[in-house]
Amino acid sequence: MTASSVLQRLTGWRLFLLLAVVLCAIAAAAFLIGPDAVEGSRRAIRVTARTSFVLFLAAFTASSFAILLPGDFSRALLRERRIVGLSFAFSHLLHAFAIYAFGQLDPAFWPSRSALTNVPGSLGYAFIALLAITSYRPLARRLGPTAWHRLHVAGMWIIATIFAYSYFKRVPVNFWYAVPSALLFTAVVIRLIAKRAQAIKRGARTAPSAGPLRTQP
Repeated sequence: MTASSVLQRLTGWRLFLLLAVVLCAIAAAAFLIGPDAVEGSRRAIRVTARTSFVLFLAAFTASSFAILLPGDFSRALLRERRIVGLSFAFSHLLHAFAIYAFGQLDPAFWPSRSALTNVPGSLGYAFIALLAITSYRPLARRLGPTAWHRLHVAGMWIIATIFAYSYFKRVPVNFWYAVPSALLFTAVVIRLIAKRAQAIKRGARTAPSAGPLRTQP
């Protein structure tokens, strides 16, 4: 069974439920491996950060791949982008629980962090919550399509910037953080290329109607 056929069968809240179960299982397995609860919560923090990043990239690039690589999978991913985004929010909720658990198990954790250190994460969670809440269709209708679109585009770029900051600053300590940094940079390039391609297509569609007007005296 191909990935596109899986997405054709699993749609809407069924897909969200499956992803939520998988995310909970991954986080629980990371926490329970080994006898040390402190290290277990640290592993859960790392693994939920990674699942969140993967789901964010899927939501972030869904419309771009639908433009650049039209096909069953890209169309299905675009159709389920709302559910993928909500799954990203759920994964990051598990990430918050893991951070809280680590803070409870290691009393030195919170005192070692300054208010300034917590600003990017707090801002990220604020936008994740805002985007998740406004994904509720009645609220989206109240906002209107223009305001909703602007909010979600701005929110996705802010979250992408926070991910970039989080990974880039760790590259000097651990070079493996260059991998998600490169993936995020690639996702940004894909979005920019898709936006340009969409603008070119729109220009090509309007060109025939605009051409005769330019020839008139």
